Amino acid sequence: MEPDLTFEDALERLERIVDDLESGAPELAAALVRYEQGVRLLAHCHGLLDGAERTVALLTGVDDSGNPQTAPFDVTATVDRESIPTRPNPAPGPAPDDDTIPF
Repeated sequence: MEPDLTFEDALERLERIVDDLESGAPELAAALVRYEQGVRLLAHCHGLLDGAERTVALLTGVDDSGNPQTAPFDVTATVDRESIPTRPNPAPGPAPDDDTIPF
């Protein structure tokens, strides 16, 4: 894997591999090689995304000189599941008559 391969280029290559495999074009041996290449590209993309996540900073304010104050981005704190309102499940209605079911 090329260490300087950008996320966009790796993703484009991965999409071509997926298209090839979905079309059934390569024979089995070639398909396995392409699959392995795809797995390596996917791992490369995940590594780049993980690195990008670690460099994201949150703007927490501005100091007296007008310089931004930042704090590391906490990936786990992006969603507070308890604060999301939940909708109750609707009560089940009466079962349809067999005559109303088309099949």
